[in-house]
Amino acid sequence: MTEQRLRKAVSDVSSEIDRYRALEIISPTDEVMQVECECCGLKEDCTQQYIEKVKSSYSGNWVCGLCCEAVREKLVRAPEIAMQEAVSYHREFCHDFNSTTRLNPKLSLTWAMRDIAKRSSENRNRKNFSKLARSSSCAPRIN
Repeated sequence: MTEQRLRKAVSDVSSEIDRYRALEIISPTDEVMQVECECCGLKEDCTQQYIEKVKSSYSGNWVCGLCCEAVREKLVRAPEIAMQEAVSYHREFCHDFNSTTRLNPKLSLTWAMRDIAKRSSENRNRKNFSKLARSSSCAPRIN
């Protein structure tokens, strides 16, 4: 009994949508289409109007909500770079992540540790701190 009512409700809604489309109450710009993020590859369903708005904000690139936040964060941290550079930087980051971390997490961990050691070494070399020489000790010999 309830299954028949559900079928009728679905068919009624379908016929109403078709009738509105015939009357052109629903404009073509309101139709939802799938678009892929140019950085991470995530696919989202959006209207054409929203897609154009995002593209105009991000130098002609469509980026998903997560990547939008990452690009904005990059611009806050480095205000001297342009929007296109920030999008390109994030696109490269996503590409590196997808080609390493997702495919081989152990290798990614190894590379991350290598990068940390490399940065640490560079920081030590930049500081040029003087090494303390031991001239004398409180206890010159250990008994």
